[in-house]
Amino acid sequence: MACKLIVLAAFVAVARAGYLGAPAVYAPGAPIAARAYAAPVAYAAPALRAAPVAYAAPAVRAAPVAVAAPAAVAAEYDPNPQYSYAYSVQDALTGDSKNQQESRSGDVVQGSYSLVEPDGSIRTVDYTADPVNGFNAVVHREAAAHPAPVVAKVAAPVAYAAPAIAKVAAPLAYAAPAYGKAILG
Repeated sequence: MACKLIVLAAFVAVARAGYLGAPAVYAPGAPIAARAYAAPVAYAAPALRAAPVAYAAPAVRAAPVAVAAPAAVAAEYDPNPQYSYAYSVQDALTGDSKNQQESRSGDVVQGSYSLVEPDGSIRTVDYTADPVNGFNAVVHREAAAHPAPVVAKVAAPVAYAAPAIAKVAAPLAYAAPAYGKAILG
């Protein structure tokens, strides 16, 4: 890894010192800089005059006239829209209990919704909306008619028993091997 780092550092040093040549031109023709700043193809020199008295202001173009886009086919407009819907959810597994109903006749919308709060109380909202009074909502809250759903809690273990590991006592002394001549008798 150190060798790769040294080679990379050497390559950067040589490149910054300018010992590496410029890249070859891949496309025939003049260099890019010459093409970018070339003179215009058609250029007419102004006619020489003795002494210009006044300069002519550049011609002012008229502002473009706004042209109306072709009218899109207008969607059918209902001057007196009417609808009505309602739904209800009663889920015993999760304890979710809510409902909503709404109706509209022209520009007047009336509706209500209710739901069970986490503490078990029921929140009901009755609302109306019209062009004269705007949106108005009245919130009612009923005391806990339903007990809050009980979530089962699992107690953590009281103590953790580590597995028993037998410990072996280290020997008190080591006997060194005997080197030397054996006495044969």
